[in-house]
This record gives sequence, C-alpha cells and structure tokens, in this order.
Amino acid sequence: MSIFRSRNINMTEGKPLKLMLAFSVPLMFGNVFQQFYTVTDTAIIGQGVGIAALAALGAVDWLAWLPFCIPQGFTQGFSVMASQKFGEGDLPGLRKVVGQSFRISVILALVCTAVSLVLVPWFMDVLNVRPELAPLASSYLYILFGGFAAAVFYNFAASMLRAVGDSKTPLMAMVISSVINISLDALTVFVFKWGIVGAAGATVFSQVIAGSICMVRMLRMPELKFSREDLRRDARLSVRLVRLGAPMCLMNVIICIGGLVLLSVVNRFSVGFIAGYTATNKLYGILEIACVSYSYAVTTFVGQNYGAGNKTRIRKGVVTALYLSVATALLIGFLLFVFGKQLTGIFISKEDMSLYEVASGTAYQYLQYMAGMLPILYILYVYRSALQGMGDMVVPMISGIIEFCLRVGIALYVGVHGPESGVFLAEVSAWAGAAVFLCIMYYVKREKLMTFPEHEGPDAAA
Repeated sequence: MSIFRSRNINMTEGKPLKLMLAFSVPLMFGNVFQQFYTVTDTAIIGQGVGIAALAALGAVDWLAWLPFCIPQGFTQGFSVMASQKFGEGDLPGLRKVVGQSFRISVILALVCTAVSLVLVPWFMDVLNVRPELAPLASSYLYILFGGFAAAVFYNFAASMLRAVGDSKTPLMAMVISSVINISLDALTVFVFKWGIVGAAGATVFSQVIAGSICMVRMLRMPELKFSREDLRRDARLSVRLVRLGAPMCLMNVIICIGGLVLLSVVNRFSVGFIAGYTATNKLYGILEIACVSYSYAVTTFVGQNYGAGNKTRIRKGVVTALYLSVATALLIGFLLFVFGKQLTGIFISKEDMSLYEVASGTAYQYLQYMAGMLPILYILYVYRSALQGMGDMVVPMISGIIEFCLRVGIALYVGVHGPESGVFLAEVSAWAGAAVFLCIMYYVKREKLMTFPEHEGPDAAA
C-alpha cells in the first residue's frame, strides 16, 4: 500500500533546520488534531452537559493525564535506545530493543490498569472533589483508566516509529482517531445523552484506532519488525530499557503529583473558578503543540547523532531548535493574547450568567499568565529532549522534582493565604525553575561530550 512507503529520516546527514522541520511539522499537524479533539471534547461536555460537568472534568484533570504520562515516559526512554541503534546502523540490535520494549509495555499496561481502577475512590478523597462533582468525575476516570492499555500501545508504537524518523504515520493515526473521537463525542453526548461517560468512551476508542494504525505500520517496517526470538526475555537489555524509561516515567508522575496537589487546592474554590481553570488547562495543549513536536525532533536528532558519534551536529541541532522554539513560542503567545477570550469562551455555557462571568474571567487571566511565559516552556523542552537523546534520564527526572517543589510550594501557600489567582503563578514558576536547571546541566553534559573523538560513539570512547 502506498501509505506504507518508507518515511524514515536519517538525521546524521543534512541541514539540522530542514531535518527538524521535516520531522516535526507532521507531528505538529498530528498535535493540532489531537488538541482539536481535546478542545472539542471539553467544549461538547461544557456546552452539552453543563458547567458542573466541566468542573467535574477539571476536578480530576491531572489524573486524566496518568494513562498518557506513564506510558509516554517509559516509551520515550525506549525510543532513545532505538534511535541510537538506528544511528549506529545496528538493525538486529534495533529489532531486539523493539521486542523487549513490547514485552515491558504489555506488563506496564496490565499493572497500570489494575492499580488505577482500584484507586479511583481514594483519588476522590485525596483531591477534595466536591460531593456534587464526585459521581461524574469518578465515572469519567473508570472509563479512562479501563482503556489504559490503548494509551500504552499507541505510545509504544508511535515512539518506535519516531525513533527511526517516521513522524508521518503518527500524524495519520492522530488525524483519523481525532475525527472518530469528535464524531463519537457528538453522538454520545448530544444524541444518546450519555454525558461525560460517553465522552470518555470516545477517547478510549480513538486511542485504540491510533495505536492500531501505528502498530500495523511498525510491523510492516523491516527495521522494526521484531521476531519471536526478539521477544524472548533478555534480562540485561530489559534492565537497560527500564533504566532509560523509568526516570522519564517518574519525572512525568512527579509532575502529575504536583498537578494533583495544585488541583486539591483549586477544588476548594468555587465551581465557577474550577470551570474557568479547567477551560484554560484544556488549552494548555495548544500552547504545547509546537514544543512537543520539536522535542521529539530534538530527541531523535540528538539520539541518532549520539549513536553515530557526530558531536558537532548535536551542538548545531540544539542551537537551531532553540531559535526555532523561541520564535514559535512568541508567535503563539501573541495569538493567545489577542484571541484568548474567544478561545476560552467556547468551553463555558451561558446557562448561568453568574457562573459564566466568574469562569470566563478566571480562564482568560490564567491564559495570560501562560502565554506570557511560553518561551520558557519551549526552552525547557529543548534542553530536556537534548539530554534524553544523549541517554541522560536522571537530569530530566530531577527537573521534574524541581517542577514539583515549586508547583506544590506555591499552591499550598495560596491554599492558606490566597489569593485564588496565585495558583496561576505556581504553573509558570515550575516551568522557569526547571528550565534554568536543565539549561545548566545541558552545557555541563555537552562539555563532557566534547571529550569524545569525532565520529566515535560514546561507547567507543568509554
């Protein structure tokens, strides 16, 4: 089939800017569709079910990220070794990495599904979810956590494809799944009247479709098609993969826990404030559309060149990514300042004007904070991704701890002393603290990398 033509990008040769754009632009389009269906999903809930349902969604917002952040962390780690093997030209080793990563992903899916479902009632208590919102919020989580495996296998297959430079298949998967999700959202909420449960089911089903598309493509690629032999337990390789993936997963979980603490503070405020906070949080993904795509490009670029021992290209690639990221962040920030009120307004129903005024004012104020600090977030992603591409997962994990400390510290202070708008500062301060740390550590790591002879990988130098 023509859609399965070779789409790999070898990043060890050619101009870094051209390569990164060729890799990241398809991912950006995929993220646009992903965010479009996230925004549409929230808008359908807010307009079709009501402000209470929107607030219920926001009351567990960070928890809803768990099925994505845990597998994303592990599979990002797996993809680093895969991209390095691809850069080295070690295709048998690459297929072995894919096979062992698949085994670990199966175990991850089973464990995470069981644990998360058991903990739903406990989460309701810990997050101080208001009694009138708890039934809706818990129903949403049960459906989402029940589909944990779908998120795991999409992230696994997409990360393996990106490791060898294929960013077009994840784009195709995201476009198709987005269209399906939006259609099912409208059908389940407006026609079948299933409310928030229908929206959650649509999200899980769309993840199944996206994962299936990526898995089919992956298994049709000779570079990634693993055999039964590759699936046989290799304890040494599995440990190496877990050591790469676990810090990334832990970083995401730490960030998520910080967000949960922040949510526990937000959930003490009014329903209008919670709804407005939720509306802007659902736009968070729009702010990240480009930087997430650039980050995957940077990780793949650095990983392939690290495996090939091209240290000079790593430096040039990171500098290129920084210029590109900051310019993009300034443009997106400007657009959000101009059109922010219209964007946040699509989520908030006008059925209760007193609630609408509070929610819309909260949403736009929070959006202004994030839009103004957006270049910091983009810089954070570039440096973190560069370190990951060089196989350093510990420093990014520590950056997650820094984010946690700043986010939680400011949130707890606001919870006691106020004002409510102080929670907005918690988010952007977490970005700034982590970005400064990652910047320093990247240049420390780069200086060490400069000791490797050109065109000799780090293993040779060691």
